[in-house]
Amino acid sequence: METSMYIIPGPASQVLAGGVARALQCSLADTEFFRFPDGEQYLRVPDIDDHVVIIQSTPADSDYIALLQLIDACDTAGRVDVVIPYFGYARQDRRFKSGESVSARALARAITADRVFTINVHNSGVLQYFDGAATDLDAAPVIGAHLAAMKTKTDELDNPVIIAPDKGAVDLVRSVAEYLGADFDYIEKTRHSGDTVTIKTKKLDVSGKDAVILDDIISTGGTIVKTSDLLRENGANRVFVACIHPVLARNAATRIFSAGIEGIMATDTLDRSVSGISVAQLIADAL
Repeated sequence: METSMYIIPGPASQVLAGGVARALQCSLADTEFFRFPDGEQYLRVPDIDDHVVIIQSTPADSDYIALLQLIDACDTAGRVDVVIPYFGYARQDRRFKSGESVSARALARAITADRVFTINVHNSGVLQYFDGAATDLDAAPVIGAHLAAMKTKTDELDNPVIIAPDKGAVDLVRSVAEYLGADFDYIEKTRHSGDTVTIKTKKLDVSGKDAVILDDIISTGGTIVKTSDLLRENGANRVFVACIHPVLARNAATRIFSAGIEGIMATDTLDRSVSGISVAQLIADAL
């Protein structure tokens, strides 16, 4: 059934916005965007409906500026919802040193909307700083469903175990493992000196199993490679990588594949070549 929402795609989330519009059976704006010769961005939304939904991830500063421009362009709408699948600067969520900006708070406060949706934001505490009602959506079931489909084909995923590269990702890993009906574990790090760190699986035997390293964000891939090496040393059969936000900075994808990892599975909160798991329906359901 067609809805009255009007989906406004940002430059960083065009494919995902199209998927959400298709899931909701609603119109998708033909947003215009380009850069002037001096580098400034230009954005225009040709038609403004009464209820608009702006979908724009903010992996770069320019993407955040585009989001603010889109919100301003829609100031005649009766209702404005903003979906930020990947919220940049979210990891700067507290003051680590005196005089630092709490960047996540600063950026959240600048966004004016009736409702805001994020997906697996680094720290849910940032939600309180948005002007409107803010909700963090959980993509763990989407990842779980994808792995479950792979599990039905033994040549794709056999006897899987889900591994968190550190204790911080345990809740995400637990959720996916429970959905999948698989065991899970996390990697324990022990620092012996300033430059010497050892890592080991906390308790689980991975021998002969397919291991899936799962994290919310993959940035440089360094931790993923070290975890993969450890799993292989402990007898893992094959090693896969999955994440919600595939930042994949610099040569991260090359580093991961060079380590012998079978594949990278990621959602489309960021538009990357590995973004084969869509969160469009998750967003549509929330809207």
